[in-house]
Amino acid sequence: MKWKRLLSLRQWSHVFRRMPRLITSSRIPWSEKLLFAVPVLLYWVLPDVMPFMPVDDIGVTLLLMNWFVTRAERKYPDVLEKQHARVR
Repeated sequence: MKWKRLLSLRQWSHVFRRMPRLITSSRIPWSEKLLFAVPVLLYWVLPDVMPFMPVDDIGVTLLLMNWFVTRAERKYPDVLEKQHARVR
């Protein structure tokens, strides 16, 4: 089930639409945003730390984006609703 979801174009379009809103939202604390940003930046800067991990930098970034969006939507469900209402 999870692999099917990770390979779904619908899931990835959802992630790419939500990610900028969640990262720029002032309602999500910096500590939550750093849970995404720090591992991504470290993996991009220090790829030789994990030489036996056969995943490209983009792959790690995409997996962490998916994890961050899922976590933020579950933990802060009102963030996107309020931003969506403000746009209308």
